[in-house]
Amino acid sequence: MTAPNLASPTTITGKVATVSLTTTSATSVLSNAASSNKCLRVVSLIVSNVDGTNAADITINYYSAAALGGTATEIASTVSVPADASLVVIDRSTALYLEEDRSLGATAGSSSDLKVVCVYEEIS
Repeated sequence: MTAPNLASPTTITGKVATVSLTTTSATSVLSNAASSNKCLRVVSLIVSNVDGTNAADITINYYSAAALGGTATEIASTVSVPADASLVVIDRSTALYLEEDRSLGATAGSSSDLKVVCVYEEIS
């Protein structure tokens, strides 16, 4: 694993990942492979509740290994997102670096009510 030097990267590419949480199981939002030679800087993570009537709970976890492996650490734990509303979990002031062999996952309290938008920079 060779993480890039953040003082002088060769490439920074802006990207967006979107996920519909169709189950109440942990779902991968963003994963950085063990040998990617990249660092991912998450600059925004927004959870939207598309249910017009009911609130829905969201848990966002940081995993110590890629693909939801290793140990999960809660970033937001069982936070209620009101009906037809959005929750900003991460923004530029609380950006998060996803090193090699790390991942982010989301677990919904009810299926098919929540969508996640993750804006990040791929640094190499």
